Amino acid sequence: MPEPRGCARFCPSVRMAGARVRAPWKGPERPLSLAWVEGFPSDSGPFEGIELGGSGGRGDPPRAAADPGELPALRDQASGPRNRAVPEPGHIALPPHEVGAESDAVTVGARNVGQQRGAAGGGNGTTSGQPDGRVHEGGVPTEVADAELDWRVPFRLDIRLTLSVHRRGAYDPTFRTGPAGEIWRTCLSPAGPATLRLSARRDGPLLSPGTRIRALAWGPGAHWLVNAVPELLGVLDNPEDFRPAHPRLAELARRLAGLRIGRTSRVLEALIPAVLEQKVVGQEARRAWRRLVTWHGSNAPGPAPVGLRVMPSPEAWLAIPFADWHRAGVEPVRARTIAVAVRRAVRLETVAGLPGGEADRLLRSLPGVGPWTAAEVRQRACGDADAVSVGDYHIPTLVGWALAGAPADDARMLELLAPYAGHRYRVTRLLELGGQAPPRRGPRLSARDYSAF
Repeated sequence: MPEPRGCARFCPSVRMAGARVRAPWKGPERPLSLAWVEGFPSDSGPFEGIELGGSGGRGDPPRAAADPGELPALRDQASGPRNRAVPEPGHIALPPHEVGAESDAVTVGARNVGQQRGAAGGGNGTTSGQPDGRVHEGGVPTEVADAELDWRVPFRLDIRLTLSVHRRGAYDPTFRTGPAGEIWRTCLSPAGPATLRLSARRDGPLLSPGTRIRALAWGPGAHWLVNAVPELLGVLDNPEDFRPAHPRLAELARRLAGLRIGRTSRVLEALIPAVLEQKVVGQEARRAWRRLVTWHGSNAPGPAPVGLRVMPSPEAWLAIPFADWHRAGVEPVRARTIAVAVRRAVRLETVAGLPGGEADRLLRSLPGVGPWTAAEVRQRACGDADAVSVGDYHIPTLVGWALAGAPADDARMLELLAPYAGHRYRVTRLLELGGQAPPRRGPRLSARDYSAF
């Protein structure tokens, strides 16, 4: 029988000489041999020792890239669709799937229940890939929480609408929406990793003040995270001062009255995903975030849904080998910006308590951080309702189309948003959630996969 050629070697539907050609190997994945590479080390060291070039800031000229000969070799598998790299022990290989106050005072009911955990089952050491301690009954965890909060919100609130900005794609390993509508979220707090479960029920008419929030938290940072829930849900926000004159904005403000601009007070948690989103399409950024957190993050404490992870610590970010940055699709420019940021983590975390102008200056003092990245961080970590993402690919067009009926650039966008000073980010967020998008007149930008290079 002649040897099949071309696509006949790989396509199972092609017949040659009356014989059906077999499909490619689908068994256990095998590592890519690098024996033919001379002079490369067998294992790549930590990222901290690699000198990478480039600046990820928007509008900043890129620096010269490092000499490829200086970078360690790819010791792992190729990460194509059939040769996906196998993570190290303890890592999850596949992306997780969806599970599919009477007054204005805030009542926090945090309590120590560590002694009850043994009887309740599970614990902080339970891995997210094991069922022990993670069984749910109707979406309610069976394990006793380390801290809890019962809060009757004195304003209109939609928690899913408010927290959606913190979700990095449908498969974000740090964020889940449960079957009963509850929200699971992890955080690397100053006290350590923690898992938060938020649920809401109406305590009065729809969208009226009186929504009751139930928060449960597990892990070393549970008390810190529970105490931060009111600010996370926008207790410091002042949407009452927003007086939209444009009819489109007035309609959106009425329809999305439950939207609040909250703050996480965690700067790295907002900065690293923002750096990953620099100058790439959203699909690339979400994929990189998912892979890096899945491979190098830690298991979520408590009875969290399977696959929920806590983002890596600053030390873990610095220890990521160059091969994993490459497999995640992150080129040296963005990887170096993240490395510089995590080395200054202690100083950067003070940004959350600074006024907008000072916070912006401190963030932009980092190489690779420009106005767009600084605004993205201030929106989430500081709850700044006036932080405009100047340099965004989509927002100027969206604002121009909604408020002026024509696409706009950054200068025109700022001109249109000037009457709403103090609430400019609120305007863009309302338009993102419910505004009419301009007509598409071309194909979408395709997502690149640097790991295939």
